[in-house]
Amino acid sequence: MTKYRRADPEISRRKFINVALGTAGAVGGLGLVTALAGVRPPNRITFAKLPAVDGDILVHAEGPNNGLPIKVADLNDKITRAWPQGKDNKGNTVIKKDEPNNLLIIYKFPVAELVAPTDLKGTDQGVVAYSGICQHLGCQVGDNASKPETILCPCHSGAYDPRAGCKVIGGPPPKPLPQLPIKLDGDGVMATAPLEGPYFGLTDSDWKALLEEAKTL
Repeated sequence: MTKYRRADPEISRRKFINVALGTAGAVGGLGLVTALAGVRPPNRITFAKLPAVDGDILVHAEGPNNGLPIKVADLNDKITRAWPQGKDNKGNTVIKKDEPNNLLIIYKFPVAELVAPTDLKGTDQGVVAYSGICQHLGCQVGDNASKPETILCPCHSGAYDPRAGCKVIGGPPPKPLPQLPIKLDGDGVMATAPLEGPYFGLTDSDWKALLEEAKTL
């Protein structure tokens, strides 16, 4: 007697049909999920994703003082990273760190060292702030160990001059880091307007639309 039993053709046909129907159902279900996903509304912009605007204070984005207001005494000629912090229309205080492009960098230089094309009206007692995101491919910029007077993007060696409006002085970035107009508020730092140009990844029209939406949240 053979060790193996011959499969019943009728049972095999039934199994085939059941598997086929199950597969079709699964594919159909996946198609429905995909279709529903396609009509799902996009994630809404929340207050924590909005860029800095007039009245926002700047808070530390790293280190032991992370989340605390930046004080003028904390600043020098090296990068201090910051997030904007504001109040939504319900009066809640919110750090706007859910959008990585909101990262800012702040310096304090001797006043005489800040030169055009820096918007000098957007500085206060040598304190100046810029977007902290490279305009080339969106990497975080940092201090330049080999040329301390400049900013360096570690991804593709984009270089900027923070004393001269963060103009591009090397590498592939297509435009300067946009400046954030600020003023000193007691011993803290406050934005007096949004960035003077779009942060990385936005066109001028998209940036204007985002700022309009910021007025509603």
